Amino acid sequence: MRLLHVVGARPQFVKLGPVARAVDAAAQQVPALRQDVVHTGQHYDPSLSGRFFDELGLPRPAIDLGVGSGSHGVQTGRMLAGLEQAMCDLRPSVVVVYGDTNSTLAGALAAAKLGIPVAHVEAGLRSFNRAMPEEINRVATDHVCDLLLAPTEAAMRHLEREGLAARATWVGDVMADAVLLEAGRALQSSDALSRHGLEGRRYALATLHRAESTTAAVLPGLMQALSDCARHFDLVLLPMHPRTEAALRSHCPEWRAPERLEVCAPLGHPDMLRLVQGAEAVLTDSGGLQKEAFLLGTPCLTLRTETEWVESVAAGGNVVAGVAPDAIAAALTRLRMQAPPRAALAAQAAGCYGAGQAARRIVDALIGLAREPKQQEAAHG
Repeated sequence: MRLLHVVGARPQFVKLGPVARAVDAAAQQVPALRQDVVHTGQHYDPSLSGRFFDELGLPRPAIDLGVGSGSHGVQTGRMLAGLEQAMCDLRPSVVVVYGDTNSTLAGALAAAKLGIPVAHVEAGLRSFNRAMPEEINRVATDHVCDLLLAPTEAAMRHLEREGLAARATWVGDVMADAVLLEAGRALQSSDALSRHGLEGRRYALATLHRAESTTAAVLPGLMQALSDCARHFDLVLLPMHPRTEAALRSHCPEWRAPERLEVCAPLGHPDMLRLVQGAEAVLTDSGGLQKEAFLLGTPCLTLRTETEWVESVAAGGNVVAGVAPDAIAAALTRLRMQAPPRAALAAQAAGCYGAGQAARRIVDALIGLAREPKQQEAAHG
C-alpha cells in the first residue's frame, strides 16, 4: 500500500508535513503502508524549496523532476511527462496532490490517465475567477480525482453544486495542522524579529507573488499601495519572491523601496510564522498566508479582488482590498477598525479548519481509497 505525494511549491511542502507524519503514525497499525515524494521542481530556488524539506522535516523526494520555470503549458507538459514515468517506476497504490498549482494538475492528470486512484487535498476551493490559473487547476483537478478532501464546509458546498458530492469528504484544513504545530516551535527557534530589527516595533508583513499581481498593469499600483500602507506602521517587511523581483526589473526598473518599506530575501516557514505572530497586520495576495494569519489571529488585508478563504472574511479578520492603491488604503483603515481580538480570531479559525485533526482524517481516507478495488493495469503492467 504505497502513497505517492506530488509537490512542487512552498504551500505544498507545508501541507505535506502533517500528512507525512500521519502516514508514519498510521504505518504502526498498517505495516504495509509506505510513502514516496516526487518533487516537480516548480519552485527550484533553494530559498523557496530545499530549505523547507529541512526545516519541516519532510521525507526527501524519491524523484526530483527539476522542471523549473516556463509558461503554463510548457511547465505543465514537462511535469506530466516526468510524473507519468515516475508513477510507472514507483508503482503507487494512490497518488496524492495538494492545492492548486501546475504541479497539482499535472499530478492528477498523470495518475488519472494511468488508472491510478488520485486524491486531492484542499479540494473544492473556488474563487470563481477563471482568469486565475489556480482556479483552472482547482476545477480540472477536482473533476478527474477519485477522492476529494475538502478543507471547509464552503468547499463541500461547491463540490456538491458541481455534482461531485459522492467523491467528497470534509477533513478540515491540513495547513491548520501545520500552523498549530509549528507556531509554538517558531516562537522558540526563530530570531526573525531581532534579525530584521522588529522587536518592539509596530510592523506589517507583506508578500506578493501571484502571476496576476506581477503584470505591468497591476504591479506598479500594488507597490505604491504598499508604500502608502507603510506610513501606518513603523515598518512593512516585504520578503521578495523571485517572480516579483523579476517583474519589478521588467515593469518598474526605477523602483526603489521607500522609507518604512524594507525588502528582504524569501524566508523559511518558521521565520514567516514568527513574523505573522508579531505583526499588526499581514498584506498579501497569498492564499496560504491569509489562512496562516487567520489561524494566528493576525488581521489580514488581501491584495486581490476575491478570496477562496471566505471564513476569514466572515470572521472580520480579513478584508479583500482589490488592487487599486486608494481601495487598499481604505481597506486597511476598515480592517484596523473592525478586526476582532486576536484570540477570538484564532479560536474561530481553529473551529473552521478542523482543530489540527485534518491530517489524521486525510490518511484514514487515503487508506480507504487504497483498499478499494480498482484496475491499474495501465500503470502496473
